[in-house]
Amino acid sequence: MAERSFKDEVQSLKLGAGDEFRGEGILAITKALLESGVSYVGGYQGAPISHLMDVLADAEDIMAELGIHFESSASEATAAAMLAASVHYPLRGAVTFKSTVGTNVASDALANLASGGVKGGAMIIVGEDYGEGSSIMQERSHAFAMKSQIWLLDPRPNLPKIVECVEKGFELSEATNTPVMLEVRIRTCHVTGRFKTKDNVRPGFTLKDALENPVRDVNRIVLPPASYLHEKEKIEVRWPAAVTFVQKHGLNEVFDGDVSDIGVVMQGGMYNTGMRALELMGLADAYGQSRVPVYVLNVTYPLVDAEVIRFATGKRAILIVEEGQPEFIEQAISTILRRADLQTKVHGKDMLPMAGEYTGQVMKDGFGRFVRSYHPSLATGSVANPGDNRLKAALASLDGNVHGRPPSFCTGCPERPIFTAMKLVERELGQHHVSCDIGCHLFSILPPFNIGATTMGYGLGGAGAAAFNVKGPDRPSKRSIAIMGDGGFWHNGLVSSVGNAVFNKADGVIIVVDNGYSAATGGQDILSSHHASDRRATQQSIETAVRGIGVTWARTLPNTYDLKTMMGTLREALTTPAEGPKVIVAQSECMLNRQRREKPLVQKAIGDGKRVVRERYGVDADTCTGDHSCIRLSGCPSLTLAPNPDPLRKDPVTRVINSCVGCGLCGEVAHAAILCPSFYRASIINNPTRWDLIKADIRRRVIGFLQRRLERRAPRQAAA
Repeated sequence: MAERSFKDEVQSLKLGAGDEFRGEGILAITKALLESGVSYVGGYQGAPISHLMDVLADAEDIMAELGIHFESSASEATAAAMLAASVHYPLRGAVTFKSTVGTNVASDALANLASGGVKGGAMIIVGEDYGEGSSIMQERSHAFAMKSQIWLLDPRPNLPKIVECVEKGFELSEATNTPVMLEVRIRTCHVTGRFKTKDNVRPGFTLKDALENPVRDVNRIVLPPASYLHEKEKIEVRWPAAVTFVQKHGLNEVFDGDVSDIGVVMQGGMYNTGMRALELMGLADAYGQSRVPVYVLNVTYPLVDAEVIRFATGKRAILIVEEGQPEFIEQAISTILRRADLQTKVHGKDMLPMAGEYTGQVMKDGFGRFVRSYHPSLATGSVANPGDNRLKAALASLDGNVHGRPPSFCTGCPERPIFTAMKLVERELGQHHVSCDIGCHLFSILPPFNIGATTMGYGLGGAGAAAFNVKGPDRPSKRSIAIMGDGGFWHNGLVSSVGNAVFNKADGVIIVVDNGYSAATGGQDILSSHHASDRRATQQSIETAVRGIGVTWARTLPNTYDLKTMMGTLREALTTPAEGPKVIVAQSECMLNRQRREKPLVQKAIGDGKRVVRERYGVDADTCTGDHSCIRLSGCPSLTLAPNPDPLRKDPVTRVINSCVGCGLCGEVAHAAILCPSFYRASIINNPTRWDLIKADIRRRVIGFLQRRLERRAPRQAAA
């Protein structure tokens, strides 16, 4: 159950020749794939292009009508390996995943694919997850493309250009027998626009044709001596063919301007932000007409020497806009110009930051420095005083007044009680080394839980604790704890973490957080999703899987909100004399997906006049002690502070706000931690029955009677 459905939007993929498509970049990419005659598509979900996988999944029926095979791949390596179908056969295929973690996982398959080469067009669509909004290490796809010699397309965020790059990308791949990487940033994925469509194309050569007419060419397999020939072929044949193709089809673009003695060279994905920066400086208009000449690299690898030289000739200086580091493009262009004996000054990271996201303000400041250096009179629209930064002033005004709030789990998240249990058991058994993993549970490293020391990769939580498998006389009294999600478990963890622990007779504890989905990437189904699926084989048991590879101590807890059982199982795992890895499968459905499923049903039931009971929790302000351990041990966003109603007490009390989803963890925490009994549970009834109304009336009368009696006693008690 993905977080967003495209069931309605994918109908636009059926548009034919001459029609006009309107929508997001990810839908435009999908339409371009259909117009390009792909035979198969696969991929692994992951931000910032998780929605591309959701689009493809929702369009599966449309693709099936065209004879296109679609797979939701188990990992990025699985997806990349699919492209093997294009090695010997004229089959066009595309796969998609997040970069750079995706390309890292898929590196073995991609390196082999690039070495042997392809016959049919092979495209890897990678979401460039770079910048402040990223959840991964700050690296770039560019280095991987250079390393394996995969042509890298970085289209200008404009729907016609995106579609053109997809279509020409397949042609480029086939013309050079080389896989092509299409790099799309978050803004490219979700930019909206329109373009004239073409008819969708059924594959001329099908997967069935390939299976019934198998082909084998040993020279395409990466084994000596063929592997040495591949390297020679890359340099002498494929690279020149790619340069010729890029030039012939004009994939890169030059926008001329009247200030002809300077120029800007930028990655295609930087174009929209760059033009906005120039517009704010008064050097461009809203339609892309720039006074400063701009050379847009929709193909950032390989560079075309002749185009670079032609653009730089006659210019005093050019500015390279290249987000991230190292400055691969800047170095390459400097080399090209020096070899051509052109003395055009090359600027880049001396005017713009070496690292970090190139936002509009960053690019505006960098352009201002560049233009002031050569045309001071034109820089009036730039920041005249670099120290006059309104953003810095705004942040300074917030400092000390607004508290920073670290990223955390959603309200009602079933993973909260797992880490609450760990904190409570920690009080008894002391701190343990905790190896974390990729996924929602990684928020546990931040306040209020402050649990976890490292994270090494998706599904590598257990492997991250491998070095602590100490044996012999120096064996410590404490065990390591490793955490991974169900998505990471099926992605890589079953073998690399659990299997490795079994093989090496590790003594640590592995907690598998089973929330039913690949939740962190958008709520897509996985092998162990708890509901049945018409398209996928779900409901596979994680405990059965780990026992199948040799784990003997394994426990499945079907309700993580049962804090007492969670604590008891964790305590047992950390103290049992049983040998080998101890695996706890902690199950409860992702609250976001649960709410997405249940809320429409509840609203419909209420609208139909049916009786609906919703649970909510609250805090009795008169009973609350102001200890706030409930907040520190659960961290739920629905818990906040409120003024104390007692004029003799200064400490603020806890309050439950309306975002509460009734998971009950706050009350469980209060009980397990032996805190104040201030939490109460309330039932909100929509469309109450007559009996509900009678009971409510009786309660009001009884409570009113008791309150009036207390009021009558108060004066007598005061007099006494």
